[in-house]
Amino acid sequence: MDPISDDIQKGASDDAAGAQPSDGGQPSKRRASPITPGLYIVSTPIGNLGDLTPRAANILAAANIIACEDTRVTGRLLNLHGIRTRMIAYHDHSSAATRDRIIQHVKDGEIVALVSDAGTPLISDPGYRLVRAAVEAAAAVTAAPGPASPLTALVLSGLPTDRFLFAGYLPPKDKARRDNIAEFAALRATLIFLESPKRLAASLTALADILGNRPAAVARELTKLHEEVRRNGLADLAAHYRDAPAPKGEVVLVVGPPVAVALAAADLDVLIRDAMVTMSVRDAAATVAAATGAPRKEVYSRALALARAEGTEGDA
Repeated sequence: MDPISDDIQKGASDDAAGAQPSDGGQPSKRRASPITPGLYIVSTPIGNLGDLTPRAANILAAANIIACEDTRVTGRLLNLHGIRTRMIAYHDHSSAATRDRIIQHVKDGEIVALVSDAGTPLISDPGYRLVRAAVEAAAAVTAAPGPASPLTALVLSGLPTDRFLFAGYLPPKDKARRDNIAEFAALRATLIFLESPKRLAASLTALADILGNRPAAVARELTKLHEEVRRNGLADLAAHYRDAPAPKGEVVLVVGPPVAVALAAADLDVLIRDAMVTMSVRDAAATVAAATGAPRKEVYSRALALARAEGTEGDA
């Protein structure tokens, strides 16, 4: 379930629904190649309906059935493109029997399209179980790629894109959220999270506390009329959203990787001692390593030495 699916922006052209892809992927007067039976993972717009590709529209029109999260949401998209394909619901609460029936359609030589409410299926939704079942049944599986809010937010963030981790939604409870963030603290990669508006300020605060004031971006309403990408340090973003009303629409958080900072030993000791006032030795080391980019093992070794010298090693 790709986020940012509410208030879908209108504006798709009528030509997009009827366009047929040629060999070069461009609309052509030539007839499109016949679509062979199989399971098609079809990406749909995350906001702007003009982002439905001609190939995706062609597959949805040619399919025998479309498996979708919510038939009402997908129905609006199909109606705008003049597509009348039969839909069946497939979502988090669908039974194994429903999945088996969908696979049977594929095995019977039909064309089945899998869509989510918005974006690319399998991104934070149960579609992977259907794909796994299709693979196990030796059924043909392919994809019609398209929009995905995590990647859209990443490329708009201005943060490094050479290595990144999509981590889905952060846990709603503060302790679990902080434990989850700590798992990624030393990872030298850009981090991508999904978040709800009501938890945004709390999540930014937890990220800033554990990762330090790393560069980050808050992206929302992507591809829509009121698209917004706010870029700043984590602590600055946390302060902004603590004081501001909860924003509208689903949110994607993008957090830059740790930046190595050259620190004198004395400066590193100060950071470690400050962190150990409220944290265990292990957590303090992880926090300082994440904030400075210093090797975690070296920081932990130094933190342990300081704790022993001060008689607090029992908190390691």
